[in-house]
Amino acid sequence: MNIDKPLLNFLVIIVLSFATFLWTFFIFHISFDEKIVLTVISIRIIASLFIFRDYSLSWSKVSPKTFLLKSVVYIVAFLVYATIFYTYIHLSFLASELFLYIFIVNFMMYLYYYLVNRSHIEKTKSVVIYGAGKAGIKLESEFSDTEYKVKYFVDDNKILQNRSIDAVLVVSSEYLKKSIGENRVDLLVIAIPSAPQELFKKIYADLSPYFKELKILPSMDKILENKEFTTQLKDISVEDLLARNPQDLDKEKIAEFIKDKTILITGAGGSIGSEICRQCEKFGAKKLILLDNSEFNLYTISEEIQKTKSVSVMQNVVNKELLEKTFKIYMPEIVIHAAAYKHVPMVEANIYEAIVNNIVGTKNVIDLSLAYGVQKVVLISTDKAVRPTNVMGATKRICELYAQNSNGFATDIVAVRFGNVLGSSGSVIPKFQSQINNGHNITVTHPEITRYFMLIPEACELVLQAGAIGTGGEIFILDMGEPIKIVDLAKKMIALSGKEGIEIEFTGLRAGEKLYEELLIDAKSVKTDYKSILIAPPTKYDRDKLNKDIAELLVCEDKLTKLKEIVPEFEHKVLPSL
Repeated sequence: MNIDKPLLNFLVIIVLSFATFLWTFFIFHISFDEKIVLTVISIRIIASLFIFRDYSLSWSKVSPKTFLLKSVVYIVAFLVYATIFYTYIHLSFLASELFLYIFIVNFMMYLYYYLVNRSHIEKTKSVVIYGAGKAGIKLESEFSDTEYKVKYFVDDNKILQNRSIDAVLVVSSEYLKKSIGENRVDLLVIAIPSAPQELFKKIYADLSPYFKELKILPSMDKILENKEFTTQLKDISVEDLLARNPQDLDKEKIAEFIKDKTILITGAGGSIGSEICRQCEKFGAKKLILLDNSEFNLYTISEEIQKTKSVSVMQNVVNKELLEKTFKIYMPEIVIHAAAYKHVPMVEANIYEAIVNNIVGTKNVIDLSLAYGVQKVVLISTDKAVRPTNVMGATKRICELYAQNSNGFATDIVAVRFGNVLGSSGSVIPKFQSQINNGHNITVTHPEITRYFMLIPEACELVLQAGAIGTGGEIFILDMGEPIKIVDLAKKMIALSGKEGIEIEFTGLRAGEKLYEELLIDAKSVKTDYKSILIAPPTKYDRDKLNKDIAELLVCEDKLTKLKEIVPEFEHKVLPSL
């Protein structure tokens, strides 16, 4: 019979432990009956091997958990043996042999792990783990099988500081910076999955100059089970640095609004629309009607929605006849209107198409929602509708006016106004990232240009929350925080890329582009129960007159003048370039 290597290892351990046991009793001149001792202990050894399968342990993957579990098993076994054999052999014999066996098993396994298993990996890089909690300790263990040597743990808990975990010292941020000095460490891993955003930003600002590369562990709800943490680490993105995670998000209110409802989302394949679809699925919608005029975008989001029954409708909201068939067939209870042309320079170059798509499309959605008894309509608007300087902002302002002044029937209609979302199609983030990846300089229109930013998931959750609390006629404003200078955003992205030689070029403001977006919060805004959501003051506009003005806008020659007539605060201008 062939003896496999694990079994052979344990036979060696058995011989060593038993020989040590006999030698100990011989030295102290303790007398014992050799036959009884040999018989009883042989029974224990055979039981340990073939009942507890000691030989099946993986020596290359041992951990403190292995030691603890096997020790508990051995101690329980000892109590059983002691109960059976206490009349034949003194308990001290059994206890001494068992202790030696446990000690030698664990000593040999850890010796193998540290001297044999790790020896073939050359430690050519160093890593610091921020966070000495469970996630950080697991990462430290996993890094043992990589080219990285864990140099320090960093933790804000003063109780842990100056102690060590697996021979790795736990230090403070200040100690770390003094220790590193100008010799940058290869990698910093922020291993605090539940870290507040402000703490994450503080860590990045404080320690990023001391490291060549930074990575983070995803939040616990995004960590994949049964997969090593080291394979799930992700690069820090500008979205991570700018995310705010609203603290007053009322998920119960959103679920109450969405759960078991049939919801129509226009522009379902776009950046905002697709995230609205995901959120509606998450909050338990009964059925989703996904409407978009882009075949690819519609296909992409329809493939992603799996848990909720959905219908894909390839339509344009401008075609009222076809859109009415959709309303008639599916009878949505909630309509979220995200379809629009939003890219400012593109709209400036295609004014008529933008007027038709944005204004007529919105009008069709609202009119049909009223006709078919939709419970609530939520219009996605923009901060560019505030005292607009471009056609896109002016068309969205007219959409707001139509939504606000069409309220009062059985359907509650609300609009939600917010600024730029990070990572949306056509936004600066993908553009800057593409330029960096290609090794090109980043182009920024003006050194002083600023914008409000919010992550797409944050914005969409707040959109649904605003829809949930709306009673009709409101224009909700999402608190976007402080405006961000685009040039600072570009600098952060260059720094995060780790690439050298990439500079920033200023190209001058484009047609209809503002240097500063209007503040979304003013003295006339009305507070809600949530700090992240306010209500803009209402604007009265006779609905019949507005319908007439929109009809004239479609056929008139001078559309800019007509837009200004409907939206008096519209000042279409191009600010001078540098």
